[in-house]
Amino acid sequence: MHLSPRSLHARTLIVALAIAAAANLRAPGASAEALLLVEFEGGKVLFADNATLPWYPASVTKIMTAYTTLRAVKEGRIALDKPLTVSPNAYAQVPTKMGFAVGTQVTVDNALKMLMVKSANDMAVVLAEGVGGSIEGFADLMNANARRLGMTQSSFVNPNGLPADDQITSARDLAILTRTVLREFPEYDHYWHIPAIQFGKRVMRNYNSLIGRYPGADGMKTGFICASGFNLVATATRNGKRLIAVVLGAPSSQVRALKAAQLLERGFNSSPLAWLAPSLGTVEGLTAVNTAPPNLRENMCGKHRKRPATEDEDEVLANSSSDSPYAVFLSALRAPNAKAASLLQDLPVGKPVVVFTGKSPTAPQAAIAEPKAAKAGSKPAAKPSQAAAKPAAGAKSEGQGAKSQTSAKAPAPKAQAATKSPPAAKSQTPAKPAAKPQTAAKPEAATPPSK
Repeated sequence: MHLSPRSLHARTLIVALAIAAAANLRAPGASAEALLLVEFEGGKVLFADNATLPWYPASVTKIMTAYTTLRAVKEGRIALDKPLTVSPNAYAQVPTKMGFAVGTQVTVDNALKMLMVKSANDMAVVLAEGVGGSIEGFADLMNANARRLGMTQSSFVNPNGLPADDQITSARDLAILTRTVLREFPEYDHYWHIPAIQFGKRVMRNYNSLIGRYPGADGMKTGFICASGFNLVATATRNGKRLIAVVLGAPSSQVRALKAAQLLERGFNSSPLAWLAPSLGTVEGLTAVNTAPPNLRENMCGKHRKRPATEDEDEVLANSSSDSPYAVFLSALRAPNAKAASLLQDLPVGKPVVVFTGKSPTAPQAAIAEPKAAKAGSKPAAKPSQAAAKPAAGAKSEGQGAKSQTSAKAPAPKAQAATKSPPAAKSQTPAKPAAKPQTAAKPEAATPPSK
């Protein structure tokens, strides 16, 4: 069979990546990363490597943010259609964010969708203030939930995972949280695997690049800061069997997705003799390691890197061509055996889910300022009120380091003319005049996922 140079290149890359992934599934303690594979039903541990080593969670924190919000919904303390207002503190959050102007209203439902797909740091604060009254009040709710669930290695000080010394978790705790979310809120399962959202003309694909590319992938959340490396909590279901894979500290978003896919394949295609291997017990029974979290800043964001690492690597990959080398590799994972050859084709993920500001999609929409290069000496619109949280040593926040990801300069028009913007605190930098309404937001370079 004759292969074109392009096919040969793709096949060579596939083999190289597969070998690298297999080599990296090492024995516990052999690498600066944490890996965990757990069965959803029963919590049986199928693979564990540094699973109880403390770790900076980055944006996988938002799983707890969503869980805490949905508990408030279930208990009747807030409704999904309740409009919440973007505060100066929410607007001041660093990218990645939606960038809505102060005073813009977003429903709880839309904020959750933007949180899980775009990993919007401003929407995390909007939800925190709407549910807990403040970031600090919401963090108290997060920590109370963590204690109740037996997440003994976790502590939270903010709802978005931006760098803070006391924002800590572990692969074990994240698996416990994920199992709880899936068990308690089956009616909200759609939040975890939305392929993309559309705001006006702008389409934003899910940062979890396994969605729509790995067979059975149905969740859940990515994360990155320099101190933590690239993190991913991934879920997938095949033939009624659901698995949870946790990857913490990967060197890139590509490797993160690759390792998660390798773990999931390991679980779905276990050897008939797997029962002979020593039992690792359940995820709750894993023994915690009492040590400080590793700080991967130098490896992730040191001067040796040609370009700064950033969570937005996921956006590039998620919107990349289906015939790119990385997409070709993930496609190869879709055929675990000859009978599953049909999985090699692109998976239908459906149309993007439309999100909007205001109470209804017919209300005037807030504009999202296009990302611009940061100017030297530029100041943020407002300082976050969370002064108590100490930044993790040398850790960059999500999206920092990429020139194309900066805060929106000018606040956009209000979503509803009848809603007055709350006065900014005196300590905040005065907001600039609102930008003129845009007739249509510029489309991203990305195209919506195909059916």
